[in-house]
Amino acid sequence: MSKTYLSFSNINACKVTDNLSDQVWEIVSSWEWFGKSTLGIQYVKAVDSIAGNIAEGFGRFHKKDKEKFYYNARGSVYEALHWTEKAEKRALLSREDYENITKQLTTLPREINWLIKITEEKLSI
Repeated sequence: MSKTYLSFSNINACKVTDNLSDQVWEIVSSWEWFGKSTLGIQYVKAVDSIAGNIAEGFGRFHKKDKEKFYYNARGSVYEALHWTEKAEKRALLSREDYENITKQLTTLPREINWLIKITEEKLSI
């Protein structure tokens, strides 16, 4: 019986955030200067940092090091949700984009919690 290993390309949270970050980038790129410079830059960075932190955690060797980055990724999800709310309130996002982005973001904490759990259970160091 062969062992199956988790690969970075198979992490569902990375697939979701990769597509989501491109979507948010496209939306924010169309905003006027004031919206981009005040809210947009932080919004894009928050969404981009979700996958970035997962990637960095995946590349770490020690369990606690990995988990730290996964926790950071989860925090970035909530930051991105905050900016999604602000963008919708300030009429920078359409209702359709708001609902689509929010739906995707709300699936991510559970996915990231799974990464933390599997790391805790399967790694010994």
